[in-house]
Amino acid sequence: MDDPSGPWSADETESFLTGTRIPIRLACRTPGGHLWMLSLWYRFRDGRFQCATGADADVVRYVEADPGVAFEISTNDPPYRGVRGRGTATVAPDDDKEVLRPLLERYLGGTDSELARTLLSPDREEVRVEIDPAKLHTWDYTGRMRDATAED
Repeated sequence: MDDPSGPWSADETESFLTGTRIPIRLACRTPGGHLWMLSLWYRFRDGRFQCATGADADVVRYVEADPGVAFEISTNDPPYRGVRGRGTATVAPDDDKEVLRPLLERYLGGTDSELARTLLSPDREEVRVEIDPAKLHTWDYTGRMRDATAED
């Protein structure tokens, strides 16, 4: 991974991306040229984001038509911090659910749930969406939001 712009080093950025369980917010274009935003579970490996989704998901058609994407992974509660960027997405089969299984572990804590069983069903065709970032930017408002807290 190239050094990101912003306050974090490459190591700090990678630590955030591998240590947080916030979904990636992914922006792409529809074949009609409209903007589309969605959230996906991800893992960050070898400088790339790896996501999984059903082969029939709209996003699959969208990134196959136009692989350019923008993304963000950021905290939802103060103090806000995160990573955003742009890159290229590719889609490939995930026949053995080699990406999906670790995502279920990461986001659900395992595969012992009805949702996991549904997603892992042999009848469900799964694909991997990999994002190769061309640019990363980090931000961290911890200093200026020291006394800010989320209201219930």
